Amino acid sequence: MSHRRTKGLLSAALATAVLIAPLAVAGTAHADPNNNSVRKLVKAVNGKNVKNHLRVLDLIGKANGGTRVDGTRGFELSRDYVATLLRLAGYQVSTQKFTFENEEFKTKPVFERKSPNPKVYALGLDWVPSGHTAEGSFSAKIQPVDVMIPPGPTPNSSSSGCEAADFAGFTAGNFALIQRGTCSFAVKVANAKAAGATGVVLFNEGQEGRTEADVNPDLGGPQDIPVLFTSFWEGRDLAATPGAEVGFTFSWETEIKTYESYNVLAESRHGRADNVVMVGGHLDSVEDGPGINDNGSGVGAILEVALQMAKSKPENKVRFAFWGGEEFGLLGAEHYVANLTEQEKANIALYLNFDMIASPNFVYHIYDGDNSDGVGSGPGPEGSAQIEKYFEQFYASRNLAYKGTDFDGRSDYGPFIAVGIPAGGLFTGAEKRKTPDEVTKWGGTAGERYDRCYHQACDTIKNINDTALDVNADAIATLVGTYAFDSSTINGPHAPGIATRAKTSHSDEVPKALS
Repeated sequence: MSHRRTKGLLSAALATAVLIAPLAVAGTAHADPNNNSVRKLVKAVNGKNVKNHLRVLDLIGKANGGTRVDGTRGFELSRDYVATLLRLAGYQVSTQKFTFENEEFKTKPVFERKSPNPKVYALGLDWVPSGHTAEGSFSAKIQPVDVMIPPGPTPNSSSSGCEAADFAGFTAGNFALIQRGTCSFAVKVANAKAAGATGVVLFNEGQEGRTEADVNPDLGGPQDIPVLFTSFWEGRDLAATPGAEVGFTFSWETEIKTYESYNVLAESRHGRADNVVMVGGHLDSVEDGPGINDNGSGVGAILEVALQMAKSKPENKVRFAFWGGEEFGLLGAEHYVANLTEQEKANIALYLNFDMIASPNFVYHIYDGDNSDGVGSGPGPEGSAQIEKYFEQFYASRNLAYKGTDFDGRSDYGPFIAVGIPAGGLFTGAEKRKTPDEVTKWGGTAGERYDRCYHQACDTIKNINDTALDVNADAIATLVGTYAFDSSTINGPHAPGIATRAKTSHSDEVPKALS
């Protein structure tokens, strides 16, 4: 069990103070008590100021091993930066500590192209190890086996590796590159071994729904050679690179690590306590990168909105939340919700979530509160449809296209909708790839990920789309202001208890600020 407790707390505190004090003063100096309407608040929230927060988070990451993951000094400095700015702005700020354990590989699995043009593939995005793979370190040239590129018109068009004859001319000692298709993975691997392959790289077939590295191949039992699964895109590129040499390193040895994390909560001193408008995004990054789009972008925008309205007197109390533990499974938000009383839950009018709002190959996604797209987990709790409608009105007012995205449980709204709290928010895309139709609406590059650096070391300040950041910061200011400054948008107060929440109707009318 490994405890990641930062040493030298005094020196860390001094370093934090030196870093954030000038920025904190600058951040509060431009707050205006007249930012007491939606229009004034939106005008005050400037994309350049939002990006300054991202620059600080980027510097924190660079100074601390390239990460802001829970349990590290990078996370602690991020926490202190946000908390200090909010305290100086006049909010009631608290930090909620929690700990958790996580089972991890002792040695990170690696799959790479060694030559030509060396490339390390992203674990969980570009590839995954088979659950039955052999462990060890391996390298060899890779050889395509009867692959079909471009793929056939329907799934199971490719018979790559399904027959012994597919391996005619195969060079023993090479890794076999085999496409998903008509026969089982176990058959493909067995045929490859019989042909003398020292490893197998399986890749997805390539039709819609069969492109990503999202399959753990069933091989029927443990293997004595390495077997892994890649996306169609990586398989296609390897197939188009004659003589490519690849390497694979993997060990099944794991360890339990204990992490310490915090939620930062900042509450306005004014407003109705029975109509709390809650706004949140996760503060932590993954271990592999500083997380400036994921989720420095959401943090920076929420923080700037909070600073700009710090001196106003909203009708409804506003609570800003910066969550820890999201990258380990929404743990900070789950901890927070689990420790609320029934009355405290009932007092939360709604929750707005902002996670990845400035992806470089962005799409303006709005969480689908009414399930009008007809896919996924269904609508959010009553009131979620209204939140979606307000976001739609915002984008429409600027002649910008938008589309729904499912409540798929991947971000911090999950614990809130699980207890019946209305929720909504924005998202500009992660590991999925942009379609040609989306390019016609938002520009960018078809076939590339919305965020090419998702969960990677390159998620730095250079990974931010300034246009999306600026537009979505305004959208956040619009919705926060709409709900904070006008109780009629919520129609409270809430009746006590979660069971009666559905009795609280949310107006379908669009506030004047959005019309």
